[in-house]
Amino acid sequence: MKICKEIYQYRQMIFSLVKKDLRGRYKGSVLGFLWTFINPLMQLVVYTFVFTYIMKAGIDKYYLYLFVALIPWIFFSSAITGGSSSIVAQKDLIKKIYFPREVIPISYVTSCFVNMLLCFLIIFPVMVISGISLNPLALLCLPVIMIVEYFLALGMAMLSSAVTVYFRDLEHILGIITMVWMYMTPIFYSIDMIPEKLRFVYHINPMSSVISCYRDVLYYAQVPDLTSLLEAVVLGALFLVLGMLAFGKLKKGFAEEL
Repeated sequence: MKICKEIYQYRQMIFSLVKKDLRGRYKGSVLGFLWTFINPLMQLVVYTFVFTYIMKAGIDKYYLYLFVALIPWIFFSSAITGGSSSIVAQKDLIKKIYFPREVIPISYVTSCFVNMLLCFLIIFPVMVISGISLNPLALLCLPVIMIVEYFLALGMAMLSSAVTVYFRDLEHILGIITMVWMYMTPIFYSIDMIPEKLRFVYHINPMSSVISCYRDVLYYAQVPDLTSLLEAVVLGALFLVLGMLAFGKLKKGFAEEL
């Protein structure tokens, strides 16, 4: 595919944009890069308190059950909401020089992905402290799950960033959509708590399969269910292809719209 070859040729530009984004994200703040860890940890504390002591989820080691799902979700939602405005934010660069426009959402999603990987440095010590045994075979599946989620997030970011150029309100609408999407994904609760007649909705949701796979590996210390993993792979590939095709058609008018 021609566009893939072109993106590869501009890989150094992607690397530079990722580095720039990571350096500039918390530039000027006192705690700097520590906010990468503080934000998810504070959310973890609040949600754990609410669902353990107020709403009583009744799940053993709930903090870990929640944490292994919350970190991937933060990456996914950040990639979509922030990625939607990535083209608009780089309008000056787009007007000045030629490069594959796909480079911009790719670099933004990759930056969010690196942030997630850094947060996983916290998860493994928490697992050990919690007495969860590390299953080497299950851990081999973790990179596959991460790559699938990356492709899923990239596909959504490609689509949203291209549409936002023509419809600026989408950036704000996505904030509401991701909030609803979060509660429609089994992050705070078990999928077993969902009524049988409504479970088909959760199978349509691509993040349900991804979260289930993360939990299998990091909470239950077992190889992910093959059906869930296959669902995640298929949906991840589908959204990436749709996002790339939509972006390819819409990018022709970026310069005029910006």
